[in-house]
Amino acid sequence: MAIGTYAELQTAVANWLDRDDLGDRIPEFIALAEARMNRVFRLRLMEAKYTASTVAGQRNLALPAGYLQMRNLQINTTPIRPCQYVTPEIYDRLYGSTSTGTPEIYTIIAGELQLGPIPASVQTIEMLFYKKIAALSVSNTTEAMLTDNPDVYLYGALLEAEPFLMNDERLGVWAQGFQQSIENLQEQDAKDRHSGSA
Repeated sequence: MAIGTYAELQTAVANWLDRDDLGDRIPEFIALAEARMNRVFRLRLMEAKYTASTVAGQRNLALPAGYLQMRNLQINTTPIRPCQYVTPEIYDRLYGSTSTGTPEIYTIIAGELQLGPIPASVQTIEMLFYKKIAALSVSNTTEAMLTDNPDVYLYGALLEAEPFLMNDERLGVWAQGFQQSIENLQEQDAKDRHSGSA
């Protein structure tokens, strides 16, 4: 059986567990597996671009929905100006005052970017970041991660199911399958990023 949709994944989990009485619990196992994947994975498949305009005289800018981790932040001027991440403490030392200009650094505090120096004018920022895997549901029946990697979803959901079923002897089997899938996927992604000429 192919696993390409939320319904097919739920059926596969029930089949692999050899249980037909877990219809209400299987969506929970899948959601827990997705939460685990969002903590562990940092793959090209999860990359997203986001552009926004700064506000003159305002240092803070909200992070985009689904934000997990930054890859690159730049100011789209001519030439493009990359921004460097610094810790909040370093940010305060360098740009804790009201100095304005074209941002050179940023930090992240309470779900917001903090740019330094404070933008003196409206400027376009472009962010490349890792975004959460879109949660599967009855209204979101498929997702690129599921289409490309159904084994990760299956093993992840099975791993989350066993503590609920109190079937401890199967935990190791599903954990190993999940871990192997993760390692293979991360390795494939790393090879693709570093292939070609130096």
